[in-house]
Amino acid sequence: MNSHKIAIVNSSSFGKIFPNHIDRLNKIGTVSYFNFDSSITGKDLANELNEFDMVIASVTPFFDKEFFSLKKDLKLISRHGIGYNNIDIEAAKNVGTIVSIIPALVERDAVAENNITNLLNIMRKTTLAQKSVENDCWEERASFIGHSLYHKTVGILGIGNTGSGVAETLRNGFKCRVLAYDPFKDQLDVEQFGAEKVTFDYLLSNSDVICICANLTEENYHFIDKKAVSLMKTGVYISNSARGALVSENAIIKGVEQGKIAGYATDVLETEPGRSSHIFMNNDKIIVTPHTSAYTMECLEAMGEKCVQDCEKVSRGEIPVRSVQDQSFWINSKT
Repeated sequence: MNSHKIAIVNSSSFGKIFPNHIDRLNKIGTVSYFNFDSSITGKDLANELNEFDMVIASVTPFFDKEFFSLKKDLKLISRHGIGYNNIDIEAAKNVGTIVSIIPALVERDAVAENNITNLLNIMRKTTLAQKSVENDCWEERASFIGHSLYHKTVGILGIGNTGSGVAETLRNGFKCRVLAYDPFKDQLDVEQFGAEKVTFDYLLSNSDVICICANLTEENYHFIDKKAVSLMKTGVYISNSARGALVSENAIIKGVEQGKIAGYATDVLETEPGRSSHIFMNNDKIIVTPHTSAYTMECLEAMGEKCVQDCEKVSRGEIPVRSVQDQSFWINSKT
């Protein structure tokens, strides 16, 4: 019996590549897709999702306190990803909405791989070289002499799930010296991935390359700011596959323009989706990809499977695994 109403919110991939995920959801309810502006208010979001009791959510919009104050019958928000900084967890708890996430290991390899892929692109000027060929400028190839990643000193900001994958790959595959700053990891945690635990300032001052892999918190918002950039080595390369708000975009663009930053590769922006008017666009020293670090067939299949399982479990009156908010008023009654 189709008793649930399930909203797929702002996910451009869920169910598109693996339609069997939608087929399974249709067995427990009806499914609808929504694409909201990232700045939609909690009130408007609650009105749009008025009749829905389950949500599969992307990185936007924000499910804030206002949303939950007006939407008290929501049983589940299943994040189609590992982060949940766009959900007010305390407000969700107050109304008994379960919030579940993807296990970090599901995304680890894909995101680490993309961090390094974008880094190599900007260091070796791959995109610029391709454009020159498309414009019949093959003979200009001497303009695209880049830098090798091998044997560089690489600083990793956040050596948790993704950062540890980046560290292992760079240490073992590219023979890099790896520095790591992570206030939540002790020295033994860091050393097991072939890295050296250092201070934030030391990492900035001694790294040829910086990979940003940290979770976004109130404490590290814009931790790469004007001061941080000033501490970096001249000619540093930076790759960000974590969150756009970890950096001050104005500080990055000034660092690039002044030659302090040789190249910035990012899969994330502070405000998404990014548009052609963004300050990072049309700059040969900056690469922007549309938050696709997890976009491999293998990763998306596993992510979709987890979200489907979350909905199925709640429909059976069970708490999903990896629930960051597991207090529910609804779990004992399947309605």
